Amino acid sequence: MRLDPLRIPEDAWSHGEVLTALAARDIGGLFRWITSLTGASQGRIGAAVGLEQGYVSRIMAGRKVTSIDVLERIADGCRMPDQARTAMGLAPRQTTPPTGPDRRTPSEPVHRTWQEDVRSAAELWRGDVNRREVLRQVAFSSAGYTLPALRWFTAPDPAPVTQSGRNTVGQPEIDTIRAMTATYRQLDNQYGGGHARDTVIRCLHQEVTPLLTDGRYDNGTGQRLLSAAAELAQLAGWQAYDTAEHGIAQRYLTLALDFAHAAGDDGLGAEILAAMSHQATYLGHTTTGLDLARAAGQTARRAGVPVLTAEAHVMEAHALARANDERACAAALHQAEQALDRADRSTEPQWLSYFDEAYLSAKFGHCFHALGCNTHAERFAVRSLRMDNRYVRGRAFNLALLASVHAQQGEPDRACAVGAEALTLTTQLRSARAVRYLRDLQTQLAPHRRLPAVRHFTGRIDATLGRRR
Repeated sequence: MRLDPLRIPEDAWSHGEVLTALAARDIGGLFRWITSLTGASQGRIGAAVGLEQGYVSRIMAGRKVTSIDVLERIADGCRMPDQARTAMGLAPRQTTPPTGPDRRTPSEPVHRTWQEDVRSAAELWRGDVNRREVLRQVAFSSAGYTLPALRWFTAPDPAPVTQSGRNTVGQPEIDTIRAMTATYRQLDNQYGGGHARDTVIRCLHQEVTPLLTDGRYDNGTGQRLLSAAAELAQLAGWQAYDTAEHGIAQRYLTLALDFAHAAGDDGLGAEILAAMSHQATYLGHTTTGLDLARAAGQTARRAGVPVLTAEAHVMEAHALARANDERACAAALHQAEQALDRADRSTEPQWLSYFDEAYLSAKFGHCFHALGCNTHAERFAVRSLRMDNRYVRGRAFNLALLASVHAQQGEPDRACAVGAEALTLTTQLRSARAVRYLRDLQTQLAPHRRLPAVRHFTGRIDATLGRRR
């Protein structure tokens, strides 16, 4: 999960022309200097600093970078010494020299305060509402989940979440955030992540930010406020993931995890770590997905919520299946069943209600499908369809899974019949994941393209989805 930074000699940063470029925040000039010094390609620079290669190219051609968060990413990815960071107007890595047994080297992370997390979140939400291009050019990086997960386990006990702002914040304001989150989550399940994402980020920017930054609250209220904000931010991240905005999703989930830590909410922290694992495994970063799933499991056990433990085990199983470790996957699935059997569903948080027998069956089906165990995959995919019809996106996913299993079994006619049901539901959704599953099915059916049923169905996919991703 570790990102290899650009290797630039520390004494190279003191060159006069470099410091002049940094003082002017001429990032294009900086990148050109790095290329001439190290021979790094635009893609290599982008991977180091967490930006898409195309955006690096535009920066080198003259695009200005003003976001402090992106400048911090660049400084960290380049391992800038304090002199270079200060020249660019950024805080040094460590403002005071540590003493005693807790001293750190300059390359080690210093734990952030909850106030710093709030400022970072407010900047993200504001930039997202204003559709700043730079946000959409931030690439997903498996290494980007390393430090947040490490902070979750190693950060000191949360400081009191108190503030003496202008406006009193109480339980009614917190209840309003939670009610809005529940409503937006229902819309997300029915219509996909793209349906209400803009509304959710506006809510975070316009409604939640003032409460966090200008509110007056004691520690108990402050922790509940941060927990409610984390829940809504996690939903925003999940929506971005569903619409294939993976870099933005990663930032939302990371900040949501930091909020959950400051709020002392282990249950929500486990859920966010599981969401991170889900995204990483979906994108093919199976080692990262596995690490995050196990972190979610450890946190869920600490929280004492068996349903969360079951969820962590199925995320672990899915990563293991994608890594083709059949024995370990089977063990994790067995542990998930055992944990769910122990669960008292009457005391769990409302946001966990989606995790039921149908959801568990779908995850079992995905695992067996990834392992090529088609008979087991079909049985669980069929069982997953005994589900609450309010989860329209989930039903589209599960139908696509069953159709894919049929295609893998060499039954193209059955695959097309079930796939047609998935296509009908997907037309109602704004979900890149739903589209991807159908495109994957289309690819699986390609060897049978001369069959009339396959030709008709794949033609319908092209006609209906067009260029949708």
